[in-house]
Amino acid sequence: MLMNHFKAHIRQTYPTINRFLTYADNYAVGYFKKQGFTKEVTLDPSLWIGYIKDYDGGTIMECTMLPKVDYLRIKDIIHAQREAVIDKITEKSTSHVVYPGLRWWKKGRTGPIDPEHVPGLRELGWSPAVAALTKRPDPHDGERVTMKRLLAELERHPKSWPFMQPVNPDEVPDYYNHIQKPMDFSTMEHKIETNQYTTLDGFITDAKLIFSNCKWYNGPDTVYHKAAITMEKFFKEQLSLLKGTGKRKREN
Repeated sequence: MLMNHFKAHIRQTYPTINRFLTYADNYAVGYFKKQGFTKEVTLDPSLWIGYIKDYDGGTIMECTMLPKVDYLRIKDIIHAQREAVIDKITEKSTSHVVYPGLRWWKKGRTGPIDPEHVPGLRELGWSPAVAALTKRPDPHDGERVTMKRLLAELERHPKSWPFMQPVNPDEVPDYYNHIQKPMDFSTMEHKIETNQYTTLDGFITDAKLIFSNCKWYNGPDTVYHKAAITMEKFFKEQLSLLKGTGKRKREN
């Protein structure tokens, strides 16, 4: 509530300001997300680099105020939106339908019940074929968890901001003329979620590609080149920790 009052105050006092930046430590990222902040920083770096203190172990986050939103009524707005969504869901789904309880065991029967005899399961889309698919273990689940954890560590690093999103061609017109295989953290996250990485090696290759692209395109004295060197070193450290953990598990 305090943050919403702050937004309303800024809007009234400084009508041209509609974005905030903050450095959040690892324990505050969740709080700021709830307040409308995101790790995707769209504000031109030239407007804030050197003006906001750079904290080690913090995550740079941005909040953009929406012109049509009255932040002092945000609770009422969200409540109205929620009710509208629930009404639409109720029109299309059967999740609100309550079926009678099972009487299988009350009739003196023992053993497991056939799912086909459970009221409502078929109406929800259950079938023997679907059930068989859900029982198949995915051999890549372990690696996918590892990739997500590694990417989260990279994104939390204070020097990660140049690599969070694809390079904007409007801001850097000739970038894609020189960089034939662009890569960024958001693209890697999408590839994880859509199972495009068949092994951890593919994930590592893309991460290294981000840093090599940056170092190749930007001069050694630029903030981007220096950030790439820092992130590359950090990534190697994370991989070493990962390999050490795996070795200890095998020994045990």
